[in-house]
Amino acid sequence: EAPFLCAQRPATTRSGLPFDAHPSRSKRQQLLRPEVRAFAAAGPLPDCNADEGEIDRRVRQLEAISRPVTAEEAEALAGCFGPDDCYGVAWSLLHLIETGPGPVPTVQRPGPNAGEWHLTLWNRWGSWEFPEDESAG
Repeated sequence: EAPFLCAQRPATTRSGLPFDAHPSRSKRQQLLRPEVRAFAAAGPLPDCNADEGEIDRRVRQLEAISRPVTAEEAEALAGCFGPDDCYGVAWSLLHLIETGPGPVPTVQRPGPNAGEWHLTLWNRWGSWEFPEDESAG
């Protein structure tokens, strides 16, 4: 007998394609070159207070990624920004991501406690929509 969750899952997506026709996260990971996978797996860039060896390691990882990146790689790399510019390493990452095709990855609107780097990304890649005027009634 099938487990309850499997029995509840529809066989197709809203577009009518079988679920297996859509790449899963692991299949999307397979579209990434090994050096991009390694950089993304290392997580966000450290902050400027990190050990010099850690920053140098991340710089070497970043320099190992040739340009241009694919759209999938740009999306994976966009999750690697840390709290600050990490002595310019974040700018190198940003410029690498911008070599990818199509639109840049989406950035969530910064909250009131957002760090400087999140604000920088929002200003560079954020939505060009005007916020709703809360005073309008």
